[in-house]
Amino acid sequence: MRPRVFLAAAGLALAAACSSAEAPVQAQAEEGAERIECAIGPGAGFGPDCLVERAEIGGATVLTVRHAGGGFRRFEQLPDGRGLVPYDGADPADQELREGKLEVAVAGDRYRFAVQPVDGPDAGD
Repeated sequence: MRPRVFLAAAGLALAAACSSAEAPVQAQAEEGAERIECAIGPGAGFGPDCLVERAEIGGATVLTVRHAGGGFRRFEQLPDGRGLVPYDGADPADQELREGKLEVAVAGDRYRFAVQPVDGPDAGD
């Protein structure tokens, strides 16, 4: 009876290995991506673990933040320069300026983006 249990377990392990090998692999960040600090998951500490790619999509500037573990999140840069909003997600974002960085929090994940000055009549507000 023991050999059957071993063979069944070995067959399950082999099937799991094959199915995980066929799963799509998360694309890596493109060359030139900017490294930022992020804290992925509730209670996580910040580290320089995320990469940001910028693209123009339908007239909007979209930032794709790639997590070290393979996940990603997209943000649209607001045209008036006042921050970021989730581009393709249902979770709302909270944002505030902290120590010269824009800190954005979405669903337990937090990101720190470099702040760039905005020109215009409302830049000092």
